[in-house]
Amino acid sequence: MKIVACNSNQPLAEGISAYLNQPLTKAVVRRFSDMEVFVEIQENVRGEDTFIIQSTSYPANDHLMELLVTIDALRRGSARRITAVIPYFGYARQDRKSGPRTPISAKLVANLITVSGADRVLTIDLHAAQIQGFFDIPTDNLFAVPVFIENILENYNPKDLCIIAPDVGGVLRARSIAKRLNTDLAIIDKRREAPGQSEVMNIIGEVKERNCLLIDDIVDSGGTLCNAAETLISSGALSVDAYVTHGVLSGGAVAKVASSPLNSLVTTDSIAATEAFRVAKNVKHISIAPLLGEAVKRIHMERSVSSLFD
Repeated sequence: MKIVACNSNQPLAEGISAYLNQPLTKAVVRRFSDMEVFVEIQENVRGEDTFIIQSTSYPANDHLMELLVTIDALRRGSARRITAVIPYFGYARQDRKSGPRTPISAKLVANLITVSGADRVLTIDLHAAQIQGFFDIPTDNLFAVPVFIENILENYNPKDLCIIAPDVGGVLRARSIAKRLNTDLAIIDKRREAPGQSEVMNIIGEVKERNCLLIDDIVDSGGTLCNAAETLISSGALSVDAYVTHGVLSGGAVAKVASSPLNSLVTTDSIAATEAFRVAKNVKHISIAPLLGEAVKRIHMERSVSSLFD
């Protein structure tokens, strides 16, 4: 087995490496003066089962190009199998035509990864499950639910909780956690007036005098979560916290969360922490390195990955 880390999330790659007790493969991923990506694998990979760790987070295009060029370098180095481990799959929110003459960019990115030479893909909490069907190669979509539940049980009493889906699209994810914790579920009905903006309309379920946990897959601008938290508090909730898989947190999102009614926002380390993230008091990381490391090990040993979630 060979594990290659690109530049998007070195700490996560090191965590996976430590879990597997397998050192990262020596490689150079750098830029020419005109910002072209150059990759050199500095170890023999002929006949090896190779795994590339790379989230396509900000800057998304640069990190995507790094991934594609690294896949090509491994393919031309005669690697036996190439698995693209993409903890955060960028462009996933463009999974359908949102209007006339608009792209389905998630499908385009899937084509690029496939054509560049990847043999399989490993990712976590895709924004839309049907994106797996955009790939013509095996694709494993892991879930952060077990990691969240472990952390929730360490910090909360499930009897006092109410799990909240911040929109209709997140009901299945929230219901899965509510079922495992044996807690109540509520849903926030919202109307999105424009990209990056949301207007909370009403709450389906009882949240009065409950400690509420918002569950979502992506937090970008933070508008949805902050609006949801304000609505829950105004509806009588005792407290509001959030668990989100991918902390994109673009622009002033961290400051927005810090000044919101949210007690805390917990995200995984699928995206590397920014400086604003590191200094924020109510924003925290929990690691998915053990989850991804175990999945990598099972893929390498040709064992079941889905049984991780049984």
